[in-house]
Amino acid sequence: MATDAIDPARSVPGPPLRLRLPSVSPSVRDFLATEAGSAVFLLGATVVALVWANSPLAGAYDALWSTSAGFHVGGVGLDLDLHHWVNDAAMAVFFCVVGLEINREVTSGELRDRRTVAVPALGALGGLAVPALIYLLFNAGTEAAHGWGVVMSTDTAFLVGILALFGPACPDRLRLFLLTLAIVDDIGAITVMAVFYNDGVDVAALGVAGALVVALLALRWLRVWRLAPYAVVGVALWLAVNASGVHATLAGVLVGLLLPSRAMPRAHVEQVPQWADGLVADTTADREHLTELAARAAVPASERLQRVLHPWSAFVVVPVFGLANAGVRLDTEALRAAATSPVTIGVAVALVAGNTLGITGAATLAIRTGLGRLPGRVRWGHLVGGAVLAGIGFTISLFIAELAFEGELREQAKIGILAGSLVAAVLGTVLLRILGDRLPLCSPDDDPPPALPPRPWGPGTA
Repeated sequence: MATDAIDPARSVPGPPLRLRLPSVSPSVRDFLATEAGSAVFLLGATVVALVWANSPLAGAYDALWSTSAGFHVGGVGLDLDLHHWVNDAAMAVFFCVVGLEINREVTSGELRDRRTVAVPALGALGGLAVPALIYLLFNAGTEAAHGWGVVMSTDTAFLVGILALFGPACPDRLRLFLLTLAIVDDIGAITVMAVFYNDGVDVAALGVAGALVVALLALRWLRVWRLAPYAVVGVALWLAVNASGVHATLAGVLVGLLLPSRAMPRAHVEQVPQWADGLVADTTADREHLTELAARAAVPASERLQRVLHPWSAFVVVPVFGLANAGVRLDTEALRAAATSPVTIGVAVALVAGNTLGITGAATLAIRTGLGRLPGRVRWGHLVGGAVLAGIGFTISLFIAELAFEGELREQAKIGILAGSLVAAVLGTVLLRILGDRLPLCSPDDDPPPALPPRPWGPGTA
């Protein structure tokens, strides 16, 4: 009896979903789907944190995250409260996933093509610089000026989650544009965090961290494909960076960036069926183990690690981070202080207006000067709406607020982040709905037809 052939392009068995992203590669599709799901969990954790912190059980909220935990081996150990374990250790997993995604996109994705990456890259630079400048307009010359980095990030999970609500009405190229923009934006935000928000540098520990980075490069040069050696060096790197005074999450980024990501040679991949045939011929535990190793060795280490870490990062780490950091007091006194605070107003205005002006202006400059283009069906309404949505600066913005401020300033900055992100989400959604398909294309797919000759059209005129 005849059977239908298996489509190798399908990522899972079963009938296809009604909502499809046909022009997006399977790896990017999986990334977008996970990020969209993460937004639901993050939003739920944020609501729980806000309700908890403003309920009669607010004391329990503060007591939980100030609880100390650690480990000791002889006289050596590490003690942190739960808040720091989340922000310094668990978030290293999140930043590792960010590094892995950057690594993949540079090696085999959207960041390879200069013309493709030019528009989102310049848009991201505008989305980094303009919000920081707007924030400084409100806070220059004050102690709060140090918090300019708070407004320099876009929350990928919320951004992708909102775009998922638009279905086919949202062009695939807009998703890729905003995903690429968020990746470049993350590179800038991580750099700012590492350089400007540290507690002073311990040279000896930083030297150890440098040696461990060299060890990662050596493993990559030696073509080590097993994840275990990279994991061991990565944990040691986290400990060294944590001791150096630079924020420990930088270790996660470095591991993600340095893992091998290039596709294995075809000849090596084609050996996998030979190991599988050996397993079929002699079904033993040893042959099963060798077949499994051969299959793993055929896939780059970065892809295998991202497949393991990304769901944990999206559905556990980021929501727990939101639960630990979004618990802001919203009583009358706090809201009254925030309403007149240059920090709160500066953060909110910078997130919404800064990203809108910076991203739209820089991306338009790239398109008009021919540095890049936005193919597909992306219209100016999509670009403007997407730029407004990029003002959702939740996760990394809260993260940098924890590093930049203390006490009341930290609370005021968080209120500004929540307010600005909410306005950006609502306004961006409305703009995409209203303007999305009404304005002309950013970059027409085809050249326009030649103009007709001037009248009168006489014989011989074509």
